[in-house]
Amino acid sequence: MDHVGGQSVVAADLGSADVANVVAAQTRHALKSPPSTVLVTGASGFLGSAIAAALRARGDGVRVLVRPSSARANLDPADALCVGDLRDRASLKAALKGVRFLFHAAADYRLWAKDPDEIARNNVEGTRLIMEEALKAGVERIVYTSSVATLKLADGAAATEDNPLAEGEAIGAYKQSKVAAERLVEAMVRRDRLPAVIVNPSTPIGPRDVKPTPTGRIIVEAASGRMPAFVDTGLNLAHVDDVAAGHLAALERGQVGERYILGGDNVLLADMLADIARLVGRRPPTLKLPRTMLYPLACAAELMASVRGVEPFITIDGLRMARHHMFFDDAKARRELGYVSRPYREGLSDAIAWFRARGLLK
Repeated sequence: MDHVGGQSVVAADLGSADVANVVAAQTRHALKSPPSTVLVTGASGFLGSAIAAALRARGDGVRVLVRPSSARANLDPADALCVGDLRDRASLKAALKGVRFLFHAAADYRLWAKDPDEIARNNVEGTRLIMEEALKAGVERIVYTSSVATLKLADGAAATEDNPLAEGEAIGAYKQSKVAAERLVEAMVRRDRLPAVIVNPSTPIGPRDVKPTPTGRIIVEAASGRMPAFVDTGLNLAHVDDVAAGHLAALERGQVGERYILGGDNVLLADMLADIARLVGRRPPTLKLPRTMLYPLACAAELMASVRGVEPFITIDGLRMARHHMFFDDAKARRELGYVSRPYREGLSDAIAWFRARGLLK
């Protein structure tokens, strides 16, 4: 007899596959039982705030962990606030006390940093510490927000979960750190029975992009008429609220140790910029530049950034990534989690409206 979520599952006279199906069904039922205390890391940011909102909407008690320096604009006063740091074990222990579920969405999402090792410390060491403390606290289920950055791109086809990158294959500090963190979580699932489901969001767009993210910066610059040219690349774009809903679906229906791409539409950058131009009433850019022309500009931008301490708009790693169409296939999440996403243009429209309301579009 196995026990799942406080319920008993009788395994007698059932094959292993049948037992797995029964256990999965009982787990899904248990995870839907209301309401629970859920900790969300990264809730002051873009995706984390959308996850917190989705949890509030279904009636869960939301607890958020934020750094002392984090902006508070995306936080809801209804949520229990824990001030701490992913690299401070004591603050993690306090935040996890009495928590049933954990969504670890916090990440250092920068394509450039004056100290690249800081990105690794935040994304890898922070993940290790919170997973260790979650095990000690007896957290029942964890949804770990990884990234499609951990997957091998397939030229001429959309990439899937079946081809993970090795750490040495990833471009730049951010991707390397996300690969290392995902491999760490996988190892803990195998070795320590960490109850974690991994989700790999593509490129979320939409409201509450407070920093903004690198893609949010593209939207702001393009909507303001400051992107007269483009390179031949592509992205997978999804509304941030759909990606957040996918996280909840992973909690309820995901299999521990599995990874699921949470994506949307595969879109050429040229088409994305044209859609932004139409939404704001501007002429779309028509000048396509070879990436080689932009490397000197990226070098100069990074040099200036190292002096000013401000992240550059164009980076060497960003250009290296743009060599490929970053297209992904989220069929597994749609099939196994019931994941759905709206047309990406709705995400663009919502993002532009949000940026405009906050005076970020010139």
